[in-house]
Amino acid sequence: MNRSSQRALQVGMADSEKYVNHKNWHVENLPYVIILVGFSVLCILPFWLVLAGSLTSEEEIVKYGYGLWPRHVSLTAYKVLFANFGRIGNAYKITIIVTVVGTALSLAVTAMAAYPISQERVKYHAILNFFVLFTMLFSGGMVPWFIVCRNMLHLKDSIWALILPYAANAWNIFLVRNYYKGIPNEMVEAAKIDGYSEYGIFFKIIVPLSKPVLATITLFISLNYWNDWWLGIMLIDDTDLQPLQLMLRTITANLQFLRNSSNANALSTVMQDLPSEAIKMATCMITIGPIILVYPFVQKYFVKGIMVGAVKG
Repeated sequence: MNRSSQRALQVGMADSEKYVNHKNWHVENLPYVIILVGFSVLCILPFWLVLAGSLTSEEEIVKYGYGLWPRHVSLTAYKVLFANFGRIGNAYKITIIVTVVGTALSLAVTAMAAYPISQERVKYHAILNFFVLFTMLFSGGMVPWFIVCRNMLHLKDSIWALILPYAANAWNIFLVRNYYKGIPNEMVEAAKIDGYSEYGIFFKIIVPLSKPVLATITLFISLNYWNDWWLGIMLIDDTDLQPLQLMLRTITANLQFLRNSSNANALSTVMQDLPSEAIKMATCMITIGPIILVYPFVQKYFVKGIMVGAVKG
């Protein structure tokens, strides 16, 4: 047997061994795969139940309860919600603007605020740490907060009223600060020797190394802005500036109020045909969609960022 044949035989045996090992690896890990698949199904099940409920008529929900498959598909709930598509579209636009601008602003504030308090070489960094920590432990209360926002900062009936109050979050700042403290100080010293300024060190060294934790808090911040309705209740009187969550909350609250308080026979008959339960499910589907689309892009950073940021320091 010549050398080329021997080489081909060795390559073939190696490939066969890899295939066997690969196959054995799957067999050995089959219980883990089954467990993960089962866990994934359990995670998807509530979402599917909500989707099925939004496509079920009110009569069917009252008679049979919620199910994984509607007996008769009904789009009445979505027709009710989108009856005034202009308001829904405007609320979506407001929420998207608030989420995008607010996330960008809050991420910049958080990242830059965390940097000086993470560096021991910064003068008074301990005092700055205390001030940030103090806001996590104590609050002035709702009334002082309301007076400051409405009377002093004039955050009333403005899109900035939905953005600025959440621009700085002490928990996020401490999370990023702990991650920064895990970056070797020698890298900062080396950058100084190379002539980098503080801004150059931050944007060219610290930020690129902090992608996991920054992606993590980006998800936290965007979820907070997207799901918020509290600022709209407190600071917004103009219906054209209502965010999506507040508008949908108002719709479901009005439906529930009419169902519980209507005594007139005619009104009661109308309310019985109105799919209030399905509308609640449809509301969830309308509001959760964009977040589901965003999450996969930051999911790979999520666990790493939260774990490393939590243990360093």
